[in-house]
Amino acid sequence: MFTTRPTLQGTFGMVSSTHWLASQSAMAVLEGGGNAFDAAVAAGFVLHVVEPHLNGPGGEVPIVFAPAGDGNRVQVLCGQGPAPAGATVEHYRSLGLDLVPGTGPIAAAVPGAFDAWMVLLRDHGTKSLAEVLDYAIGYAERGHPVVAKVTATVETVRELFESEWTSSAAVYLPAPKPGELFRNPALAATWRRLLAETAGLPREAAIDAARRIWREGFIGEAIVDFAGRPTMDSSGRRNAATLSGDDLTGYRAGYEEPASYDWNGWTVCKAGGWSQGPAFLQQLALLPEELAYGTPEYLHTLVEGTKLAMADREAWYGDAGEGGAGSVPLTDLLSREYNDERRKLIGDTASYELRPGSPGGRRPVLPELPAEGAGTAPGLGEPTVSAGGLTTRPDGVTRGDTCHLDIVDRWGNMVAATPSGGWLQSNPVIPALGFPLGTRLQMTWLQPGLPNSLTPGRRPRTTLSPSLALRDGEPVLAFGTPGGDQQDQWSLHFFLAVALGGLSLQAAIDAPNWHNDSFPSSFHPRTTEPGSVTVESRVGEAAVAELRRRGHLVTVADAWSEGRMCAVARDPRTGVLSAAANPRGMQGYAVGR
Repeated sequence: MFTTRPTLQGTFGMVSSTHWLASQSAMAVLEGGGNAFDAAVAAGFVLHVVEPHLNGPGGEVPIVFAPAGDGNRVQVLCGQGPAPAGATVEHYRSLGLDLVPGTGPIAAAVPGAFDAWMVLLRDHGTKSLAEVLDYAIGYAERGHPVVAKVTATVETVRELFESEWTSSAAVYLPAPKPGELFRNPALAATWRRLLAETAGLPREAAIDAARRIWREGFIGEAIVDFAGRPTMDSSGRRNAATLSGDDLTGYRAGYEEPASYDWNGWTVCKAGGWSQGPAFLQQLALLPEELAYGTPEYLHTLVEGTKLAMADREAWYGDAGEGGAGSVPLTDLLSREYNDERRKLIGDTASYELRPGSPGGRRPVLPELPAEGAGTAPGLGEPTVSAGGLTTRPDGVTRGDTCHLDIVDRWGNMVAATPSGGWLQSNPVIPALGFPLGTRLQMTWLQPGLPNSLTPGRRPRTTLSPSLALRDGEPVLAFGTPGGDQQDQWSLHFFLAVALGGLSLQAAIDAPNWHNDSFPSSFHPRTTEPGSVTVESRVGEAAVAELRRRGHLVTVADAWSEGRMCAVARDPRTGVLSAAANPRGMQGYAVGR
């Protein structure tokens, strides 16, 4: 099969990320004797600098990883912060809100990315804090060539910056031209001061000191002070954050066991029911035993399976754990009996209904959806990798809300991470720090009694969904993509291209892709498009005609518009490492040797 690039292979180390500078920085860490976890932290902080429209230090990151020599145990490190203590449904309703706004400090959860990266570095890395921050500091201080999508994103919010978010205007206006060196001296100064205040301490002590500074030192103080200022948001009003100093000081990133599912000799590991990750596993569980890869029937079956899994996401997923009253019933949702019954709902024609199931006999409850026709405007919801607008457009250009990185090293350590939030268009830049806060609370509902209702101390259900797969018990594949609600569609299609279609990593990434929006969007203003399917034109006229015959509302998008996959792999029999990256968007690159 034709591929845009070769699948890279070697034995030393492999990196794939959504920006070439992050990939090469991670590779430099590996070349300098660091392991996959050192490299991941370095790359994560570089992504904050070079893709500021897609992530930042004030955002979040879920990390799925498998340390070598640890019995192949896969772990999840959660860098998704919870709702602040003051973030009650009653408070938001008292402000006249029906939905959490898509921008502004009132949509900010407790920022979790920084602490998660620090915990990963302390517990599993080998390098010092100064060593891993060096690359990000260099690009922030000396500049990096701006990609065109940064320019386009800044232009979409230029008027907001000029009239309201003047601290952002000071950093990003006039909009840097594509290819122009762009600097963020305030961000570089933040990291340099952090290093100065932790200098002379032993490695682990310095990392823990940095965590304390983030929570309650000069960084924490600046975050809380700025977040408390009323700021124009997408509601059209000025609202302040509910985030307090106590919220910040009380947060710690933590380890969890992954949700997992066994399928055809593979075990796929995802974050738990506080994320949309188990929807990937449910889609696997819904597959029939006999399914020919790449056929129109295959496309139809996967689209309909997505609808069922995402309906369950709406009814059942949220930060309530598993096993207690009101918890996420993952055991039942992933059981053979449940999915055998759910599979019977996949008919020959497209469904236009949101049909959650009743795992264990429980009664599903769905959110009250916004009225039809609710639109978006610049600055709302998730950012986009396209140059036009911040919504899915009639021409099929889709959202791309974040970043991703995958790394495997010569010892067999493997990591997949999806950093996001704290976008330049999410909140005003905190002048003393050089970065904004995130807006992850927009994913919660202001309707009590739902698994994803806004609740103090609970994490908003995130779309961020890195993946790690084992083959016969051995970690062999780490992968993921930006894309909001599309992440666990595009990732599934990639995985099945490898596991069912037998394609190489690069061929699986390059294969024609698609997604549907027949369920409530996780992002403000929470719209849904029943029956919709957006396909790349390379899917072919015959497949499009067959999907339309079955009742799908098909949008034919550009040939290279769906997905931004990254992937690395390891063959435990030979020790050969592989990597591939997405050509769409013209930013993702794999490196390795």
